[in-house]
Amino acid sequence: MPKKLSGGGLSPTQQAAKFLGVSVLAGAVMAGIALPAAGALGLAAKGSVQGFDEIPDNLKSPALSQRTTILDSQGGQIATVYSRDRTVVDLKKISPYMQKAIVAIEDSRFYQHGAVDLKGILRAVNQNAQNGGVAQGASTLTQQLVKNYFVEEAGDDPTKVAQATQQTLGRKIRELKYAIQLEEKLGKKKILENYLNITFFGEQAYGVEAAAQRYFSKPAKDLNLQQSALLAGIVQSPSRYDPVNDEAEAIKRRNTVLQRMAEVHDISPQEADAAQNAKLDLKVSQPKNGCITAVKGASFFCRYVENVFLTDPVFGKTKEDRAKVWNQGGLTIRTTLDPQSQKSVQDSIKSHVNKSDSVATAATLVEPGTGKIVGMGQSRPYGYGKNETEYNYSVDRDMGGSNFGFPTGSTFKPFVAAAALEEGLPATQEYSAPYKMSYPSPVQTCGKPWTNQQSETLSNESESEKGPYPLKTAMAKSVNTYFVQMISDIGICPVVKLTDKLHVVQGNGDKLPEVPAITLGSKGIAPLTMASAYATFASRGMYCTPIAIESITQQVDGKQKSLEVPKSTCTRAMSEKTADTVNTLLSGVIDSGTGQQAGLTDRDNAGKTGTTDERRNAWFVGYTPNLAGAVWVGSPKQNVKMTGITIGGVYHSLVYGGEVPGPIWKDAMTGALVGKDSPSFNLIDIPDPVRDHDDEGDDGGPDDGGPGGGDDRGNTISGNNGSNGNGGGLPTPSFSIPEGFIQGQNGTGGRHR
Repeated sequence: MPKKLSGGGLSPTQQAAKFLGVSVLAGAVMAGIALPAAGALGLAAKGSVQGFDEIPDNLKSPALSQRTTILDSQGGQIATVYSRDRTVVDLKKISPYMQKAIVAIEDSRFYQHGAVDLKGILRAVNQNAQNGGVAQGASTLTQQLVKNYFVEEAGDDPTKVAQATQQTLGRKIRELKYAIQLEEKLGKKKILENYLNITFFGEQAYGVEAAAQRYFSKPAKDLNLQQSALLAGIVQSPSRYDPVNDEAEAIKRRNTVLQRMAEVHDISPQEADAAQNAKLDLKVSQPKNGCITAVKGASFFCRYVENVFLTDPVFGKTKEDRAKVWNQGGLTIRTTLDPQSQKSVQDSIKSHVNKSDSVATAATLVEPGTGKIVGMGQSRPYGYGKNETEYNYSVDRDMGGSNFGFPTGSTFKPFVAAAALEEGLPATQEYSAPYKMSYPSPVQTCGKPWTNQQSETLSNESESEKGPYPLKTAMAKSVNTYFVQMISDIGICPVVKLTDKLHVVQGNGDKLPEVPAITLGSKGIAPLTMASAYATFASRGMYCTPIAIESITQQVDGKQKSLEVPKSTCTRAMSEKTADTVNTLLSGVIDSGTGQQAGLTDRDNAGKTGTTDERRNAWFVGYTPNLAGAVWVGSPKQNVKMTGITIGGVYHSLVYGGEVPGPIWKDAMTGALVGKDSPSFNLIDIPDPVRDHDDEGDDGGPDDGGPGGGDDRGNTISGNNGSNGNGGGLPTPSFSIPEGFIQGQNGTGGRHR
């Protein structure tokens, strides 16, 4: 039995067996080398050769995971995201110093040997025997490349990574066979290129290009001698030789590489001495990964793009397929985000709402006729600290938003009006619209009629608000009882059929309930949903599904290929006449109704205000013929009543949809539309009623809070508004609930103006 060394290591014979056994048993080296310890390896030569032959011959270079770059519509960078920070580059874009340094320290005979280096093995055996342990390995760069392939294929699965790196004879045999294949298939230069692109250099940097940027803030082609030696030295142990955390150890390792480069005559002794005396001279760039680093306040839009990729079947049949492509990266994603519109949204939000305020705001801009999302922002930035959030208040739960969206208040009323017009009601339709009334009963639904089993009632804002009113006035003044009478007249089914065409669903994805209170905006809906629905009015009845991605290219094997992306689907949701009529009605809201503070002065525009029970939510949703936007203000947890409140440094005794969200919308739209065309609506003539309504004037002045004023003040409604088993909501909770769990769930949320 061979003797062990005093230090407990293997004897030279055993070490020779350890290094040579694999090659001999694999049949790759048959040069008459003695194998006295073959039995100690626990394998018969015959069995090993059979196992070697059974290894599949189809090793493929894995598609290396790389960073993904997300761009705005003009090509400006929004953010980079990656599973592994890597940028694959050609060998000609890697400094010659770097190429020589990695070969010198890792495999100095790289260009002289094949897949296995027998001289290197013997040298390692001798060195290890002298040291009494394993001080030097003998894997070639090609073998190391194969090992890295295994690790890359394992991804972030710890079990697979362990299997890919386990020190077993079986893995070594597979590694050797594939190394032989690579030598035959790729050649030395391509092997070196692949190795430098795949290997890990520490500090989250994979591949030499990312490493050069991380440590020296320069491309790999510009690395000098000492910088190249430093990076080459890191590879053996990225944590031990990390120059950021242990400068002395890193310098020591760098100088070892320089000495080795001199020994193999890659550089002169004088060059080695000069480089060894040089300082590290690091210029570290911190890793910038993920949507949290997005510029222009576009973090939430960035996350929306990511969620689109991970959920849309166009990018893969299964969730796993899509995640694999996303994690592989190498994508360049050009989005629909317009930098001018995005800046305007963010500037407007910052000027009106502070991130530390007790309430938040979210704003989204959409292009009518295309569905393109051109702006998206909110007052609480993306993050996990104080006054930050990971919830995107503009979108549905399945796209990273709150669980339920937010009650919309009277911004829902235009949908009821549009449904009534589609049913044939005239634009001059008049209802008695008393100050207070019981919910009509029964009311027809798409199924069993709704009945007012608990004698529930509703009222308008003030006692002076009593009809009869025509539609034009009722819309401008946002008269609750008018629209409840309208929905009783036409039934609830036409309304939900229209909202289905407009893709208006609750924030959790559920359809809207068939109850009369639907007209008062009692259910939570996301701002993006509302903006896209209102864009249908702007485009004369054509609804277009929202899109965020214009194009995607992916780098694979050094080549760029285009990926298919989701397209907006545009369908007719209502007639042009209906849309034109609604545009005329909502122009009146801005001209003389509840939205006067939001009106634009230089172009046609229309919109609607909304305020919910106890002023927990305030909205303004509006549009021009070429841009639509929705603005919500409120508490994400729905636990703040916006009375006697300071928002953005301005005190408000009562918050109205036209007073806080309206100006945010106005400023965001104004900046977004600078330099853009100013098309006109196709307005229609809606005759005024013969009757003269004394209370239609400026009795209290619009938005001044006086009786009869054209504001969007909240209303008091008794009862649960349809909570008798017919799908109505629950009373507004008076306690705090964690963000993301109730946002907009309370069904009494929107009665109002």
